[in-house]
Amino acid sequence: EMSMAAHSLWGVSAMKTFLSYVSLLRGNIHLGYKASDEAMQMAEDSGDIFSKSMAYITHGFSYIGRGFFTEAEKYLLKGINFCERINLFIWNTFAHDFLGEMYFQLREYEKCRSCYEKAIGFLEQAEFGPSRVNYLRIGLATAKVMRNERDIDLKSLYGYAQENKIRELDGPTRRFIGQILLNIDHQHLSEAEDWIQKAIEADQRNGMMFHLGKDYALYAELFKRKGDRLKARKNLGRAIEILKECGADGWVEKYQKELALIS
Repeated sequence: EMSMAAHSLWGVSAMKTFLSYVSLLRGNIHLGYKASDEAMQMAEDSGDIFSKSMAYITHGFSYIGRGFFTEAEKYLLKGINFCERINLFIWNTFAHDFLGEMYFQLREYEKCRSCYEKAIGFLEQAEFGPSRVNYLRIGLATAKVMRNERDIDLKSLYGYAQENKIRELDGPTRRFIGQILLNIDHQHLSEAEDWIQKAIEADQRNGMMFHLGKDYALYAELFKRKGDRLKARKNLGRAIEILKECGADGWVEKYQKELALIS
């Protein structure tokens, strides 16, 4: 309202960007998409590269929330270009984090790894955000495990999760560790289940509904590995319910196809 009163297009755009980001995490994908789209249009009208950087990156994230990755990549890469022109390292970090998540879902693990490494580099160079650096280190380890690398220091990763100070990352850090334990070998299924349960509890507590849906999807994958198809169907069904409420249409379609394959 203050930005509107001052007739500041770039200011209104920036505020809509923040509204979009919070809405997406809380699971209101439709509101997040609408706000980021409006932010992007206002940033274009203002001609301000700072607000363009934020708006394009958040709009890319909104497409990830909807489950439409081709469009997400297009907007994120454009946002990264703006960030690099003005050295806006924190939003460049967010963009590479989002891209890493997208490439992980597409099973393009080398691209995922590269994105996380770049994001870590931005923050380490600026000596900024230790909790987010640790979260990205866990994400990087996850990408390595999915590429069949096994030189992972699990003790360090557990420490990173315990040291986290950013509530929105409580669930994702724990889900990452659960994903690592689920895929590193066949000896850590019990530990993986504990960490996935911790992710579910954290995201429920913090109201991170989009993350919560993905937690349940991973929980379903764990039960598939254990051969418990009944619990796998139950938890994947729960993931679908949550993501449908969020408006994450592409994710819902993806998991509905997976559900149909669990007999």
